[in-house]
Amino acid sequence: MSRQLSYAKGADQPPILEHTIGEALAMAAARWPQAEALVSRHQDVRWTWAELLQKADDLAAGLLALGLEPGDRVGVWAPNCAEWTLTQFATARVGLIQVNINPAYRASELEYTLNKVGVKALVCAERFKTSDYVAMVEALAPEIARAAPGSLEAARAPQLRSAIVIGEAPRPGWFGFEEVAQRGGAAERVRAAEIARGLDRNQPINIQFTSGTTGLPKGATLSHRNILNNGYFTGLAMGLHEGDRLCIPVPLYHCFGMVMGNLACCVHGATMVYPEAGFDPLATLATVEAERCTALYGVPTMFIAELEHPEFEHFDLRSLRTGTMAGSPCPIEVMKKVIERMHMKDVGIAYGMTETSPVSMQTSIDDRIERRVSTIGRVQPHLEVKVVDADGEIAPAGTPGEFCTRGYSVMLGYWDDPEKTAEAVDAEGWMHTGDLATLDAQGYGNIVGRIKDMIIRGGENVYPREIEEFLFRHPKVEDVQVVGVPDEKYGEEICAWVKLRAGEACEAEEIVGFCKRQIAHYKVPRYVRFVEAFPMTVTGKIQKFEIRQAMIAELGLKEMATA
Repeated sequence: MSRQLSYAKGADQPPILEHTIGEALAMAAARWPQAEALVSRHQDVRWTWAELLQKADDLAAGLLALGLEPGDRVGVWAPNCAEWTLTQFATARVGLIQVNINPAYRASELEYTLNKVGVKALVCAERFKTSDYVAMVEALAPEIARAAPGSLEAARAPQLRSAIVIGEAPRPGWFGFEEVAQRGGAAERVRAAEIARGLDRNQPINIQFTSGTTGLPKGATLSHRNILNNGYFTGLAMGLHEGDRLCIPVPLYHCFGMVMGNLACCVHGATMVYPEAGFDPLATLATVEAERCTALYGVPTMFIAELEHPEFEHFDLRSLRTGTMAGSPCPIEVMKKVIERMHMKDVGIAYGMTETSPVSMQTSIDDRIERRVSTIGRVQPHLEVKVVDADGEIAPAGTPGEFCTRGYSVMLGYWDDPEKTAEAVDAEGWMHTGDLATLDAQGYGNIVGRIKDMIIRGGENVYPREIEEFLFRHPKVEDVQVVGVPDEKYGEEICAWVKLRAGEACEAEEIVGFCKRQIAHYKVPRYVRFVEAFPMTVTGKIQKFEIRQAMIAELGLKEMATA
């Protein structure tokens, strides 16, 4: 009898959706015109599907009036808000490619993003938390103060022409968000309809930056077909249906928010509910109660914060039924508490990556609870997965190896980076994730580690080399190595081992302060240690696993049981 291999193929039913995101929105508006499509509680916004379609078409016509053409890139740099989602659907209606920009990015990261993919128009919030977006844009492109709106020519962002600000009085050189929708006339509306009819579901519609497994962030390019279907199938697996109300505290710039959240709601007739601009456990609990939400999303740290909030017991969460925990390894005990204390009897786990739209494995509401809390589920419909050994051969069932996936969800490629695309997606179409996984005889998977040393902190992918390269700029630093260490709240935290230049003295606070001013908060090391040398092999290769183990021992940390 032949041995069972680590390979699984998803069901071929229900069929793949073969329309664009813009068509999906029009279908939702036709089917559920007066049902609530979007509730942004912190903005006091409530739109029906008919209203969302109308507003999206108004904005789409306005974007065309600015001179944008199908295929042009439109950046969105904002926390969760109604305008973010409006831009998502408006760009999709006329074939503009939305570029998701992390709200935590600082000026250097913004500059890299704009120029890497050639962003022509940027929609941004005025500010959020400690980020003054308008000030950072004006520092990057000081020419804006002297430019007519839509005619920007900036030396450091040469392809950027239009800057659009949400929620602020117009500034020199800027468009106001509401103003853009008003600029579209009859001619633009006719053209928008013509463009919509000619769009191909396989065309790129979204670029999401990911640190991936090597070097600087890369722009994973996704099509209508990629992400619309992933929203559809993730919604099916968790039992999302017409009339559900999905609380979305996860960020929209991630696939978790915009695909599993917004697009899943669009195709299943559920309501998108945003509690706050950024995650706040109290606002999330209050929103679930007030809006009678039936489903809730979150990375493990979010659910932990909600469960441990001192006012948790004051909220009635009995409306909840289902939801998804994803984004980083999911502690088994947390899953059990979510089921018992938050009444989410159908909650499950999803696994994937930006490059696969994102989900490839997911638990089902039909799975036994033991499976739902201790595995990442089984392969989604119309996808294949396998676990391969170091030689690229399919490993025996239950044997760890690299997790690979193939099918409709695999990205078109990294924007303008064929070499990195070829490294990630092989000639047979398999996406190599860099994750170590097992696949049992029944097709249930588990992630057991990572081949490369990427850190996942609170659902954010952090590549150590990025931080190391940045810290090399510090005048006192001779060498630096960054690793992830276990953390009960965030899954992992950032640790930097720093070797100083001869004769230099430095405190950990100085290294942290240097980072805080210039890189995203989730990349700032929590632990800094000054060392004379790094553990190395005979051939001079630094052994990061030894750094990690040394820190675990020093700090008294422990690995967490995860699904």
